[in-house]
Amino acid sequence: MITQSAAPKIIVLDDDPTGSQTVHSCLLLMQWDVETLRLGLRDMAPIFFVLTNTRSLTPDNARAITREVCQNLRQAIALEQVKDFLVVSRSDSTLRGHYPVETDAIADELGPFDAHFLVPAFFEGGRTTIDSIHYLKVNGIDTPVHQTEFAQDSVFHYSHSYLPDYVEEKTAGRIKANQVDRFVLKDIRAGVVDRLKALTDNQCACVDGLVQSDLDQFAADVLTAAQLGKRFLFRSAASILTALAKLPPQPIPPDKMVAYVRFGKPGAVLVGSHVAKTTEQLKELLKVPGAVGIEVEIQKLISAPTITSIGFQEMLTEIVKKADIIHTAGHTLVIYTSRGELTFDDAETRLRFGECVSTLLMEILKQLPQTLGFLISKGGITSNDTLSQGLSLRTVRLLGQVSPGVSMVCTEKTHPQFPELPVVLFPGNVGDSLALATVYRRLSGRVNRE
Repeated sequence: MITQSAAPKIIVLDDDPTGSQTVHSCLLLMQWDVETLRLGLRDMAPIFFVLTNTRSLTPDNARAITREVCQNLRQAIALEQVKDFLVVSRSDSTLRGHYPVETDAIADELGPFDAHFLVPAFFEGGRTTIDSIHYLKVNGIDTPVHQTEFAQDSVFHYSHSYLPDYVEEKTAGRIKANQVDRFVLKDIRAGVVDRLKALTDNQCACVDGLVQSDLDQFAADVLTAAQLGKRFLFRSAASILTALAKLPPQPIPPDKMVAYVRFGKPGAVLVGSHVAKTTEQLKELLKVPGAVGIEVEIQKLISAPTITSIGFQEMLTEIVKKADIIHTAGHTLVIYTSRGELTFDDAETRLRFGECVSTLLMEILKQLPQTLGFLISKGGITSNDTLSQGLSLRTVRLLGQVSPGVSMVCTEKTHPQFPELPVVLFPGNVGDSLALATVYRRLSGRVNRE
């Protein structure tokens, strides 16, 4: 049994592993059996993450996984005698994800809650919410997210940046826009404890955030209300987690994280994300000396969609052979999927093909040289699969951020293939065009040499 402090334990169900991009020194769980969840509850850090990878699944499968996690959590919480906790359904800061599927499932299994808050602000990624409108900074201009490429996502498309309208759209009218409570900047900055105390019946509310201090203030008021017995659920991006966890600075600053690189050896970069920002970053990375690209022509998988097919195995063998040659020559290999997103008849077919592509990338990872110095995984779903399938991890400790919004974890000494390997979890939609190249330079020690 653990001793509970005044602060509640923060339990994050993360639909890909990049939600930990603003915190450090906590556990990420790739499995959610009762005993693994108990590890998270016992851990000394105030927060832990359960990586469900539900963004890669169909709505029905996402619902089933979320229910399973919550049912096991209920058992683990009872066994550990945890009295106070907050639940966060962490998802993409550009509003792509299974809402309200996941929050409904959490409320059914772990409720009742007095309210659930939509808090998509993610300052490190240029996402803010003002007067309940969610913005993404594009070329220096705050742009309503429904006007960006993310709103046209083939699986998670939407039509509104005004969050009450987004809620009505996503709930198919079950929650009307005028039923959504709004916590705007002037309210938050004046203090909202009394309003929080008055919330009941899982009231849907959206929360503004222009700078981190806004969410710090809101989180402080949430924790005050929680101590008075209120129970809250969050659907959020990462910045509110910083405010809730209240962690000190990470042990090693971002520009010194080359200290984690093994043997002074070159590393590998896996690029699965297909968004335009990733493509720009990949282009810049491949200009840097020492980074050598290998393209995975994913269109070939349409006729070879299973691991047992001849075409799949031929692609795998060819890429692994090239990777060995590049690594032996002292270069970092950059394995990237063909750019652009293929079109499919429906979202379910698109998700199944994505699973096939990820399977190939993970089979490649399993056969990479064991002397890799570091690994960078680009894309949320790719990063989740890297941890859970490619590296077969049960849990992993988060070290911190190597760049704003970009986390690093490390495998254990006992890992059978890559002991103490630093692994960077790089979201698809974070950073400017040079961000991926900057992280590569930082880990390869090239910052001061070029």
